[in-house]
Amino acid sequence: MRLLALRLWQGVALALVGFSLYTAAVGQFVDPVQRSTHLALALALAFTLGIKSGSWYDSKRRVLTDVVLAVSGFALVGYVTGNNAGLTERMREALDFEIWLGIGATLLAIEATRRVIGWPMVILALAAIGYAFAGPYLPEPLDHRGYSLERIVSHLYLGDDGIFGIPLGVSATYVALIVTFGALLESSGAGRVLMDVATAMTGRSRGGPAKAAVVGSSLMGTISGTAVANVLTTGTVSIPLMRRTGYRPKVAAAIEAVASTGGQIMPPIMGAAAFIMAELILRPYSEIVLAATIPAVLFYVAVFASVHFEAVRTGIRSLNPDELPNARKALAQGGHLLLSVAVLVYGIAAGYSVTYAAFFAVLSILVLAQLRASTRMSPSRILKSLVGAADAIVMIAVACAAAGIIIGVLTLTGLGLKFASLVVTLSGGNTLVALVLTLVASLILGMGLPTAAAYIIVAALIAPALVRMGVDVMAAHMFAFYGAMLSSITPPVAMAAYAGASLTGSNPMATSMIAVKYGIPAFIVPFFFVYQPELLMQGSWGAVAMAAATAVLGAGCIAAALQGWLLCRAAPPERLLLLAASLLLIFSGVATDIAGLGLLAAVIAWQALRRSRRGAAAGTTGPARG
Repeated sequence: MRLLALRLWQGVALALVGFSLYTAAVGQFVDPVQRSTHLALALALAFTLGIKSGSWYDSKRRVLTDVVLAVSGFALVGYVTGNNAGLTERMREALDFEIWLGIGATLLAIEATRRVIGWPMVILALAAIGYAFAGPYLPEPLDHRGYSLERIVSHLYLGDDGIFGIPLGVSATYVALIVTFGALLESSGAGRVLMDVATAMTGRSRGGPAKAAVVGSSLMGTISGTAVANVLTTGTVSIPLMRRTGYRPKVAAAIEAVASTGGQIMPPIMGAAAFIMAELILRPYSEIVLAATIPAVLFYVAVFASVHFEAVRTGIRSLNPDELPNARKALAQGGHLLLSVAVLVYGIAAGYSVTYAAFFAVLSILVLAQLRASTRMSPSRILKSLVGAADAIVMIAVACAAAGIIIGVLTLTGLGLKFASLVVTLSGGNTLVALVLTLVASLILGMGLPTAAAYIIVAALIAPALVRMGVDVMAAHMFAFYGAMLSSITPPVAMAAYAGASLTGSNPMATSMIAVKYGIPAFIVPFFFVYQPELLMQGSWGAVAMAAATAVLGAGCIAAALQGWLLCRAAPPERLLLLAASLLLIFSGVATDIAGLGLLAAVIAWQALRRSRRGAAAGTTGPARG
């Protein structure tokens, strides 16, 4: 009986993945059908996840409850699929019995979100629904005229901006395929190849394993695009190596969490939020990828520099030669798998849709994996990978459905516009203050949420305020994306840090605090591309190249200032000069660049002089401590 239940669950999981692959190959259905079918299958899986762990069988009552919920979710959401033609004919106006169907579907979507993601997203969704009813009783400017139960449910269940809105549409088309591609790529061994190459590149230097985590996670971002998944893949390799070279467990976990978090903004795949951004601001995904390139580089330069300076300051050793993997051997055995990423990148760059490019990337990895015995995947292994992909798709699908409820209330009540006005008012029209408020709101709203869900909420509530204040649309949404991403390492609910802590057995809260310490430069970087559009690839290539070069130096200066080390230990005045240099260098301009380079040169010269004096003193009086 247990085996039969597991096989049925796996069958539904394969149906979810297969539906995405099928529609990518032959053409997508109309939006309501595509999205409702996707969610119906996801709900059926979400309510029966206990089948996999075996905990499902602890109680017969639980089994019965979960089966009823799974069937009900599939039926209530599937009703939209089967009756789309009739709903379209009457302009999606709900009949009396459909209101009850809508109530059931909404509650089931919220319950599935609670089970898969947790309470934070549920609380936000319930608060949104409560706001829709409570509008007439609220003070200005939050009040609205109020809506009936029928109007609210109809809007959320059958409207274009509710459960089946843009977020779920992105999950049902782009994200499901990208997640499937990532699962197959990881299963084939591509992740191990990337980590071996990263470790071989950095292992000989101080803090090599931590640097390998940074480099490896940046490369893994091209596969998974989710912080927790990055931690649980690269962390299994990098964290033991870090601990072996002297890193404390919580420090190793924190470094991995920060490094893995950046994978969500690392082109070419990035995270689910990037696809949602493309839909929200009506820009091609290739343009999103291009704009994210320099910010991603700055993120990893800042984190890499922080890790380096910390390793030198604390005397962390490098890896021994016998601990280093052979990069050539790794590439010879599995490098061909990375050609599938090139297929995806080429497809997007050539102007094909992300769906089409991702479909052929999936096909290419299936073919490429069979070329060598070391990477060959058996049919059972392929099926296991696809079932694993369905796990990740379920989480994103239910999060997008819950986000759709929130977005639906915002569009129905006009709260989004009111919230934007409130941000403008609180900031006093000052863009910098508005950016700080946006980052703080992103970190708060993103607690315990996947980056995609956090970004959707911030993009709907606050990004319009930044645009109203004159910030470029791309910059405003990229800023919101960054904030949502960084919520993965920010206490009190830091999912990436918690994942890292689970691998080391360290305290999750302590791990997240250390992660913030290493990630502080990443919190500063997004402010600069708002004021410096060249960092988002906007402007002439010469201006972009100059802005990128000085910004990279600036990111390194931020790390040196915060870690208190450049060539040697930095005194407080030197740290202030480095911080000033970083600001001047990132705010690109001839005068600021010259001033920033001058300050950096002055600190380097002074520290070089100090080192030479200490070296001379050590030669006559014995070893000196640096």
